[in-house]
Amino acid sequence: MTRRPHPKLGLTVQRLESLYGQTPYWPRFGDPLDELICCILSQHTADAKSFPAFHRLKRRFPDWNLAMMVSPEVIAAEIKDAGLANQKSKWIHAAVLAAARDFGEASLRALHAHPDPLVWLRALPGVGPKTAAIVGCFSLGLDVLPVDTHVFRVSKRLGFLNEGIDENKAHEVLLAKLPRGLAFRYHVTLLQHGRLVCRAPQPDCSRCPLTEFCSFFARSQVARTKERRTSGNGKGGKKSPARPNISKERGTSGSISNPTDALSSTE
Repeated sequence: MTRRPHPKLGLTVQRLESLYGQTPYWPRFGDPLDELICCILSQHTADAKSFPAFHRLKRRFPDWNLAMMVSPEVIAAEIKDAGLANQKSKWIHAAVLAAARDFGEASLRALHAHPDPLVWLRALPGVGPKTAAIVGCFSLGLDVLPVDTHVFRVSKRLGFLNEGIDENKAHEVLLAKLPRGLAFRYHVTLLQHGRLVCRAPQPDCSRCPLTEFCSFFARSQVARTKERRTSGNGKGGKKSPARPNISKERGTSGSISNPTDALSSTE
């Protein structure tokens, strides 16, 4: 992939980190296979159900090599509360078997030295671009960008994604525009911003430090101007959202406690 960094994406990270602070990188799990299985469980499922299912499965199989010795039906019984248990159990079982086949054990620590870990991950059943990017970014330390529903929504409103691009294609499109080394920070800051300010269905533009180059804000201002003219030369129209005072905002929302939270949107 040819990367042509766009300055506005780097500026976005800078301004949002001024608002929320910078989240340090750390791997959530010691073994990337744990991250992969946790991500598979989170597909189409809320964290409140997928995380307990993962911990039950981990208690049942503290060593993933033990999971190779049982059928997918046994795994399904442990994860039944996570939704789509019959399908996900087959994907988990296949991932464990593939790790043992290619790396000699049911572990993905060897992916750190693999020439193309994302290609290996994408070859597994049930693993799409978002799941592969989560494992790559949060467990392998790769400069790849997971695009969840918040990152996708905020990026699209800012104008970094064209109309018609879906979440699967957005991973490569956004990464090609990001300055190198910013993927983790871009993901975390847009995730935080999407939760607290640029929410669905209606963002709070008065608190946003990105309005000067936000396509959504520009369109909304044009619509407001037309509305004012139609209603009588601006009388009774709404005031434009005020630009936020970043110095006052910083720290009020808190930094993100776990950068892989809210990654349970669909693959």
